[in-house]
Parts: sequence; structure tokens; C-alpha cells
Amino acid sequence: MAYYVYILASKKHGTLYIGVTSDLVRRVYEHRTKAVPGFTTKYDVSKLVLFEIYDDAVTAIAREKELKKWRRDWKTRLIEEQNPNWDDLYPGIAN
Repeated sequence: MAYYVYILASKKHGTLYIGVTSDLVRRVYEHRTKAVPGFTTKYDVSKLVLFEIYDDAVTAIAREKELKKWRRDWKTRLIEEQNPNWDDLYPGIAN
């Protein structure tokens, strides 16, 4: 089973949310449709701008916690290294 650490954004350089899941398509869909009340619903954070794949939950959770401690400019640099235009990656995985 794969585990995913993902970053959502409200817009380019907007509000960020970092999460971890074993079902990336379902989880991002829940954020996009505001199925679960919370931070992403309140701040309209639903654009998938980065995700990383891990083989085990322990490693994925550790990475999520690490990223949450990072300074904002580090997170921005990480996103822009892999997704310079902050494109929404969800359509590409939701097939």
C-alpha cells in the first residue's frame, strides 16, 4: 500500500495545508467538495500542488510532521521546485 504526503493551496502563494493519506484521490476530493468541515473548508484550500509517495505509514507521517515544522519559504521552494506554476495536480490523478 502507498501512503501520500500532500500539500494543498488556496491559490499560488496562498494558504497551505499539509496532510497524509493512503487514498490521495479520495482525500483530495473530500477537501475539494468540503465534505469534512475544518481548516481547508474554512479557508477554501483545495488545490493539490504537491504530493510525495511513501511505502509505509510511519515514514509518511514523519515526513508530514517534518514539513509542518518547516518555515513557509521552505515549503514554497519545495512546491516551486516540482510545480513552478502551482498547477492543480488533482485532474491528473483523478482519472
